[in-house]
Amino acid sequence: MILAIETSCDETCAAVVEGSHIRSSIVASQAALHRRYGGVVPEIASRRHLELVGPAVREALEQAGVTFADLRAVAVTAGPGLIGALLVGVSAAKAYAYAAGLPLIPVDHLHGHVASLFLEPAPLQPPFLCLLASGGHTLLLDVQDHVRFSVLGQSLDDAAGEAFDKGARLLGLGYPGGPAIERAAAGGDPTAVPLPVAMAGRDGLDLSFSGLKTALRTRLADGAYAPADLAASYQAAIVASLVTRTRRALEQTGARRLGVVGGVAANTSLRGALDALCADCGIELRCAPLALCGDNAAMIGAAGEHLEFVEFPDYLAIDAHPRSAVMAN
Repeated sequence: MILAIETSCDETCAAVVEGSHIRSSIVASQAALHRRYGGVVPEIASRRHLELVGPAVREALEQAGVTFADLRAVAVTAGPGLIGALLVGVSAAKAYAYAAGLPLIPVDHLHGHVASLFLEPAPLQPPFLCLLASGGHTLLLDVQDHVRFSVLGQSLDDAAGEAFDKGARLLGLGYPGGPAIERAAAGGDPTAVPLPVAMAGRDGLDLSFSGLKTALRTRLADGAYAPADLAASYQAAIVASLVTRTRRALEQTGARRLGVVGGVAANTSLRGALDALCADCGIELRCAPLALCGDNAAMIGAAGEHLEFVEFPDYLAIDAHPRSAVMAN
């Protein structure tokens, strides 16, 4: 069993994972704390992690019915993310590992998102194509095995989740933006507002969302469209961009299985569009369970299952880092 800790942004998370089985998963969200600011304030997030990481770990162990004596390692998100928030988790993980005489496993946050597909109820085995769409990153990945990934395409500016957050702010819908826009879009017409599907006519697999945000601001200033139609059309443009690029990646790679992970993977419209795409192409589709789409520690433990342990005292030199090793591949 592995105790895992995740503090890369604004959720304080702890979990106990045994193979593909989640024995416990605690997610303490700070969304309400940051809502008044329309987004995550790094210093506030770091201070809240300091308050919550200890209770989250204790609750994860209690729910799993285990003690430190039952564990074989501690895994922790070492990056990418907000550096102050990451340092809280890394420092806590070092302390727990040292006190319990356990090795430490530093995990890349994006590797963790991919590893959410390795967990119950239906673990997906590599190789497969993976669409990772979250608040901080949007990537198309060739997942070769449990630890090796190749980046096929990525957003050149805003991530898809960031585009949802910024669009929701423009529309006055609050934070977090993804769920807010999805709720508003439920009563709107996704074809009512002319918005661009960025880079649809360009070669390659990279994505872009900053121009879409600017187009939304322009249409909003026109004053000619209902708020629900704006939300629905904006969501439809983001989904269309993700699906178009994913279709092209499937065609180029010949992949027969598609995994979808990250916070944006919880979006109902995206899931429906990808389901239709995969049904049309004869592709096996596997979306991360809703509880594992957002940041969580269970996925960090799942990634840690396939990584090398760092023994004491070497892990004392491990530091948090703002960049992803996955994106460097």
